[in-house]
Amino acid sequence: MTDILMPALSPTMEEGALTKWHIKAGDTVKAGDVIAEIETDKATMEVEAVDEGEVAEILVEEGAQGVKVNTPIARLKGEGGAAAPKAEAPKAEPAKAEPQPAGHESGRAVATPQGVKSAETAVPAKASGERVFASPLARRLAHQAGLDLASIKWTGPHGRIVKADIEGASKSGAARPAAAGTAASAGEPRKVLSLEQMGIAPGTYDLVPLDGMRKAIARRLTDSFRDVPHFPLTIDCEIDGLLKARARINAMLEAKGVKVSVNDIVLKAAAMALKAVPEANASYTPEGIAMHHHADVALAVAIDGGLITPIIRQAELKSLAEIATEAKDLAKRARDRKLKPEEFQGGTFSVSNLGMFGIKAFASIINEPQGAIMSVGAGEERAVVRNGQLAVATVMTVTLTCDHRVVDGAVGARFLQAFKPLVEDPVTMLA
Repeated sequence: MTDILMPALSPTMEEGALTKWHIKAGDTVKAGDVIAEIETDKATMEVEAVDEGEVAEILVEEGAQGVKVNTPIARLKGEGGAAAPKAEAPKAEPAKAEPQPAGHESGRAVATPQGVKSAETAVPAKASGERVFASPLARRLAHQAGLDLASIKWTGPHGRIVKADIEGASKSGAARPAAAGTAASAGEPRKVLSLEQMGIAPGTYDLVPLDGMRKAIARRLTDSFRDVPHFPLTIDCEIDGLLKARARINAMLEAKGVKVSVNDIVLKAAAMALKAVPEANASYTPEGIAMHHHADVALAVAIDGGLITPIIRQAELKSLAEIATEAKDLAKRARDRKLKPEEFQGGTFSVSNLGMFGIKAFASIINEPQGAIMSVGAGEERAVVRNGQLAVATVMTVTLTCDHRVVDGAVGARFLQAFKPLVEDPVTMLA
């Protein structure tokens, strides 16, 4: 028998919902057949077979939530009848990882957006940076036994630690105990007090279960806020010139059916400011600072149950009409859960706009691995002083949250200095 495992459809996916099966026990599948639909924390994607075989049984029922990556979801007959799934969507930008050995262990096959890979998992272990490869079963047994995978001698093919290696190490006592914080204990959730323990009585609230998106948002933003040293920089922009320019631009684009929003102009101005101050268009990595070639600007879109950040690639090279058209399309497909992974993964900078809700000013949490995120408040009439005289202007407050490992205070200030005149007088962006 060959197990089909829950595929990882994005580099950050840990679990998903199996929303629909297109096959049943007894069916024969061939390469290219759509066998299932899986909902990740961001989108619903079809999964195809890449080989042919007969379905022996369905292990995970349709509609199951929270199915962990690498969990067996179906079983095929025969040793050679692997029908490993792959995502129909184009390749996502993969997170950097060490190459894994090829092949199936114990008749298991799993697919990622990059194609079929074996079920073993690379576990960081040795001080030299070398990685240890172990099957999910071996890793789980090592965790249960409290053993350090780095000290276990492997006997599996291609340098893999397998079940027999764990059992042998347990009997001989040769393996070192796992230290706190090593791979054996990594990923365990932080213990949180229940509402009852914090004094909220049962029956006084309704509990809405966490879906994949809300879990991912909670995990990623907690990690970012805790681990990224960040600071805010805030400026006010007078946008009366922007509003007049927008009216003229939209009058010219009316025949094409394109309407430019204030946020579209902000996106374009941010992209051009990133090119003017390239130090702000950067990401922190343990190996060094990644200086990005283009301004791939993500726009925060609120959807049912959470938030997603589709990306306008190379925004500095696109016209306002192109940005407006693309942003509208991305936002619609985001709300319909129809985005492809490469459309919301990555990016070099983010813009979050709550002005339409009347929010005057706020500071967003950085969307790793980006080096900064800009928060845009509402444009409102305020009293300003010009040449010692009071006047009225439409003012918009903008806050830049910076990753201090990448964007120092002076770099962030220079970015805002470049952004302010662009957004106050958008005609300068058309030159």
